[in-house]
Amino acid sequence: MAAQEPSPPSSLEGNKPGFPKKILANNLEDKHLCNSCQKILRRPLQAQCGHRFCSFCFNKTVSSGPQKCSACIKEDLFEEPTSILKQGGAFPDNAARREVEALAAVCPNEGCTWTGTIKEFEASHEGNCDFMIILCPSCKELMRANEQERHNERECPERTLNCKYCKEPFLLKNIKAHDEICPKYPMICEGCAKKKIPREKYVDHIKFCSKFKAPCRFHVVGCDTSVEKEKIHDHERQCSYEHLNLLLDLELKMSHAVGLSRRCQELELKVNTFENIVCVLNREMERSCTTMEAYNRQHRLDQDKIEILNNKVRQLERTVSLRDLSIVEMEGKMREMSAATYDGIFVWKISDFTKKRQDAVAGRAPAMFSPAFYTSKYGYKMCLRIYLNGDGTGRGSHLSLFFVVMRGHSDALLKWPFNQKVTLMLLDQNNREHIIDAFRPDISSSSFQRPVSDMNIASGCPLFCPLSKLDSKNSYIRDDTIFIKAIVDLTGL
Repeated sequence: MAAQEPSPPSSLEGNKPGFPKKILANNLEDKHLCNSCQKILRRPLQAQCGHRFCSFCFNKTVSSGPQKCSACIKEDLFEEPTSILKQGGAFPDNAARREVEALAAVCPNEGCTWTGTIKEFEASHEGNCDFMIILCPSCKELMRANEQERHNERECPERTLNCKYCKEPFLLKNIKAHDEICPKYPMICEGCAKKKIPREKYVDHIKFCSKFKAPCRFHVVGCDTSVEKEKIHDHERQCSYEHLNLLLDLELKMSHAVGLSRRCQELELKVNTFENIVCVLNREMERSCTTMEAYNRQHRLDQDKIEILNNKVRQLERTVSLRDLSIVEMEGKMREMSAATYDGIFVWKISDFTKKRQDAVAGRAPAMFSPAFYTSKYGYKMCLRIYLNGDGTGRGSHLSLFFVVMRGHSDALLKWPFNQKVTLMLLDQNNREHIIDAFRPDISSSSFQRPVSDMNIASGCPLFCPLSKLDSKNSYIRDDTIFIKAIVDLTGL
């Protein structure tokens, strides 16, 4: 069950693409397919060119402006203006709708035996099927709709339970933590072995429990025995001799302390004598300190001079470091300028391909950025980003290549969003069969708006080139080097 995808909800409005092909009980005919999503037509519209589209698909296609009909292009029937799709340029095809809605249908959900027509499927069964796959909002597990109640009550690891003792709610995963603090949790007395004592009453119980063991009253003088409360008097009678010995030891220690006190008084007299001697020595020390102070003043003057010189050295070192950084920055800008092109065409040479591919597989350097290039000297600034071991859906199976719009000095003068056709190529070094992919930007995507940081999110081809083409003998890699070419259509600039 976990490998399936959640089933989409039902909708009678024209805000969904076509019906899945597998709901048809009979053979599928091409005339029943949407020319955009290639699924069974839902709320069909017929364009001026005669091709049919789902209402949702047509509106989505023309939402960014008039578009060329891909079906006309594919069938080599393109003719302006009838092959241009635009808002208001299509009408509801009620005949096709009735024909589609009358087709025999079955439920696509595994295990469901429902049958009927597509109209009945859309009106009453789609989105209401007990075998529809749904997502648990708590644990994110996939399940059938008819299993949701059982899952919520018995299986969900994130479900909430009520404590059988205090009736407070808690999450299943926190059951042990709750048991440790529950005020009604049943405790067992270590003395009388009484069970089911609520934790909130346990302290009161042991105060009066005659079987609970408590320290002997003579523990302050060294008795480390714990005795049941009802036997404390027996213990004191039986151990009276030991208790008296402990008290005697305490008395001897206190007598020893008195002797120490007298010894301290004698020592204080001697200390007074030595203090008088120290006073004489202190006067001698004062004279010596006066001499030392003079030497110290001179020493401090010398240290100040040394500190001034050290500060000058550090200042010079900082100046040199700043100049070194400026030189490195200027060298980087010069390398970028030498590699840049200003005609929208850029060829990126990637040498040491084998090592860089190994670094990508190991995760040390999964992606690489090319130097920047431009559509003109004051035009759009762009670069390429390549994943030699693939990215996203192409990870581990394809070489992924993306186009990146960068922040440039002349962005305020340019038209946004970026809307130029981009062609990406992996060059065959025998000039026979280049690998080519092209796309026109989705102007609603943030990838093609005016950059607010150094570069926008990359957009392009995660499945640009199968890695199997590069692993076998080929003419794309020569001398451990590949060449990537980007061409930006300058039409309209």
